[in-house]
Amino acid sequence: MGWTEERVALLRKLWAEGLSASQIAKQLGGVTRNAVIGKVHRLGLAGRATPSRPAKRPVRQSRPRVIGPSVPRLRPANTLPSVVIPDLEPLKLEDGKAASVLTLNESMCKFPIGDPTESTFAFCGRSSHSGPYCADHARLAYQPSQAKKRRTSEPDELRRMMRLAAM
Repeated sequence: MGWTEERVALLRKLWAEGLSASQIAKQLGGVTRNAVIGKVHRLGLAGRATPSRPAKRPVRQSRPRVIGPSVPRLRPANTLPSVVIPDLEPLKLEDGKAASVLTLNESMCKFPIGDPTESTFAFCGRSSHSGPYCADHARLAYQPSQAKKRRTSEPDELRRMMRLAAM
């Protein structure tokens, strides 16, 4: 359907009233919203008398906060034993020096000790049977995540109730 003089006049009138392109397209019939937008721009009708904006919602008043006795929160006691690692010095090799990158082999602990920028930096060097670290450094390096700690420290009944509540 083409743009006749009557349709263009109606378009100008509806646009000046602040109707949206979708609303104008519905009233004109036979044109799309995009066709209305294109014609408005070609006619240079970009300015509007009243912009079509959604009405502002009334601001909801917040309720005053009542401070009173509350239910104590369940905080599980930390039942996990804390990891105590002795401060281990690097193992001295036969030549009296500590293990370095060049002297490490696959059965030695590769836990770094000290500051890498200093000359005293070395690796643990103790025997590691499974993995890259000795037993003491493995306990230090591989700690459970906080979520797992929380899960294991919660009593079984509390976990069961939380699972039931989620259903």
